[in-house]
Amino acid sequence: MKRLRSWFKCILPAEKTPATSSVFVNSSSPGGPTMTHCGLITTEREQVPLKSIEVELQVRDHVATVVSTLSYDNKEDKPIEAVFVFPLPGDAAVCHFSATVGQTQIVAEVKEKQQAREEYDDALSSGQQAFLLEESDQSPDIFSLSVGSLPPGESASIRLEYVTELAVQADDGLRFCLPAVLNPRYQPQGSEGPSVKVTSVPASQVPYTLSFSARLSSPRPISKVESSSSLDPLQFLNAEQTQATVKLAAGHKFDRDVELLVYYKDAHQPSAVVEAGQASAEPGSLMGDQVVMVSLYPEFPQAVTSKGEFVILLDRSGSMQNARISSARDTLLLLLKSLPMGCYFNIYGFGSTFEHMFPKSVEYSQQTMDEALKMVKEVQANLGGTEILSPLQHIYSQPCITNQPRQLFVFTDGEVGNTKKVIDLVKKNSGSHRCFSFGIGEGASSALINGLAKEGGGHAQFITGTDKMEPKVMQSLRFALQTVVENISVTWDLPKEASVTVLSPPITAIFQGQRSLIYAQITGQTSEVAEGSVKVKYSLADQDFENQLHFSLKPAEDTGLTVHRLAARTLIRSLELEDRESRGRDGAIRKKMVELSVQSGVSSSVTAFVAMNKSDGKNIQGPLVRRDIPVPGRFCEPPSRRDPFHQALPSREWERSYEVYSCLDRGIAEEKAALPSRERRRSNEVMCCLRRDPSPQALPSREREHSDDGYIRLDTSIAKEKADYWSPQNSPTGPLLQLVSLQKASGCWLLDSALAAALGKTSEEVEKAKPAQVNQDVWATVLALIWLHGFKADAKEEWELLAMKAVSWLRAQNAPCMKECVEAGNTVLGCKVATNALGF
Repeated sequence: MKRLRSWFKCILPAEKTPATSSVFVNSSSPGGPTMTHCGLITTEREQVPLKSIEVELQVRDHVATVVSTLSYDNKEDKPIEAVFVFPLPGDAAVCHFSATVGQTQIVAEVKEKQQAREEYDDALSSGQQAFLLEESDQSPDIFSLSVGSLPPGESASIRLEYVTELAVQADDGLRFCLPAVLNPRYQPQGSEGPSVKVTSVPASQVPYTLSFSARLSSPRPISKVESSSSLDPLQFLNAEQTQATVKLAAGHKFDRDVELLVYYKDAHQPSAVVEAGQASAEPGSLMGDQVVMVSLYPEFPQAVTSKGEFVILLDRSGSMQNARISSARDTLLLLLKSLPMGCYFNIYGFGSTFEHMFPKSVEYSQQTMDEALKMVKEVQANLGGTEILSPLQHIYSQPCITNQPRQLFVFTDGEVGNTKKVIDLVKKNSGSHRCFSFGIGEGASSALINGLAKEGGGHAQFITGTDKMEPKVMQSLRFALQTVVENISVTWDLPKEASVTVLSPPITAIFQGQRSLIYAQITGQTSEVAEGSVKVKYSLADQDFENQLHFSLKPAEDTGLTVHRLAARTLIRSLELEDRESRGRDGAIRKKMVELSVQSGVSSSVTAFVAMNKSDGKNIQGPLVRRDIPVPGRFCEPPSRRDPFHQALPSREWERSYEVYSCLDRGIAEEKAALPSRERRRSNEVMCCLRRDPSPQALPSREREHSDDGYIRLDTSIAKEKADYWSPQNSPTGPLLQLVSLQKASGCWLLDSALAAALGKTSEEVEKAKPAQVNQDVWATVLALIWLHGFKADAKEEWELLAMKAVSWLRAQNAPCMKECVEAGNTVLGCKVATNALGF
């Protein structure tokens, strides 16, 4: 009988949850309860078979090849099936999967997914070893690796290889991210298909080790490498500094993704890499022909527009609380102050439900800005789960404003289970807006964040580790304020014996300094001395521009089939989108996807890697036991006894608080399985009420009248005290934000005691120093600009746009004696800021 495939499955009721799910076991101690196990060991204390992960990264210019080796060791007395659900970059092309058992290496083949699953199940049913690697049906950045029938005392080594492009950041860095954190994905109610089952543990309890090393090479010198994790010093391998190695320092805590930012000198150099076809492949096929990867960096005059409808969509689910929502509030302050006069805006918050500040977008003015800022101060992460689809549908249902291009800013930690539906909706509406996305925190879905920006013609940013949110959002606002590039076209010029087939989707957005990638298949014989060219034409503010790149058709050396696989991945993703748009009714699209995936050896949503070990012909005896490999997650740490809202709780209630605390904090459906059965039956209704109002009066009547063993009463107490503790009044505001908060929508500052305090002066000091012929508001605005340049130059990315607005306001005043005004301002503030530095 076939075994059930269940790694993507809905959580079972608690009494039926398999022994290998995350389990919380508390024990009392004089100092309070301690968390002894959290998904690391099952209820029977079985061991986890994954022992180590070794990752080798090779970066060539802006393309990365990643080889991961996972070592398994079954120390139990029975055969096991180890199932590891883990994240990968959403745009990765997985191109190799093999297993080594003893002296035998088994290389997996790509097959249609259902066929691969059946072959895997058949092999296990007949006592054979088998290995399966498949992509989630819900999101392309989650994979499942199944190691089947690992006998007692046996070891196995799994090798997984993928290639990916490095995304260009707004500061010109190239970002590589090795996802190490996988958070449960929220599955909206009524969604089709099961949710992804994730077995998570605290970072401190991950039972396997990680080693990571990288080798970098580029035609241009490497300037530096930065990381959110601790690295050993960068080692250059040649005098030109075009090759280098770097390693992850020992003792990685699994509390964050491993992120590398690579910086090259003269980064904005267009390039083309031609790769020879596979000798064994049929000529005329994708793998048999040459493929070219073209990288373009279009350059054009930077023009800032004052028009636009800016719609901000902020994740207010439980997983966004504390530091994240506090940082979001500060960022919204900067964002609102930096918007230009004459634009329109609105702010949405979403969780299990969504809210909007205004019924429709309103014109930006002092009144509307003040109203928005008042509401921003009260924003909390109190809306439950992460249902982003409904607010997006509402936004797109609103008519666009004439001559005000819509710019959508999406802030989320990316924990959604319907990634493909969300991206499809953005794609459907891509003609009416640009989408700028921000992935907040470790484990944010790269498939969602990158997909939103790619299909929405915008730009993606990730805020991880110690990153500040504010500068990255301001960088994207600069892109949004750029005049929209239109009428984009690409033309090719090749020798007459060659033809070109473009494999990439059409370019829909171009930003100053950002890379545009094009993959194309070249069919026909060409000489190694032949050349080709590609030209990109576009218009900007009624002016026509073009960028042309000439390149040699001689194939590059030592690239293997990297470019072909990336091209295949690009084409497969386009076909997957077409398949979803047709709702799977067009069988020809699915057939083409399978053929392309099998031909290129690149996995897809409709295929999987499968391998069987038939070398010794021996059947493995005994019942097969499943073992789920845990991954690091953000939500497994127990509440601290030092937390203000736990200190006052009686010990017995504190011991029971973790379960509900976790559910209220996260708003994720999977956590309901951890609740005692009586509370679980009505947890949806209770949680919904508590999200909106943490008082007992907000509860359904039955919960108000009586609570099971004090459980619900404890929940409301925690929720109420937690909401009070993290109120906006308790969020510290630094000197920069104090000054920014005083700026008017027009760009000016007023001369008053609040401004004097923000500048670190008394009212008498700033008023006495004002030149007699200078207007008070002009003087106040000049002082604010001098303070920004003199004391906050290191944060210029955060305040540059609002300073530009202030300068525009000053110019409109035609104020006299600006040079004397700046000199007087420097004197009172103790600065040496030049007049021309302020834009005069």
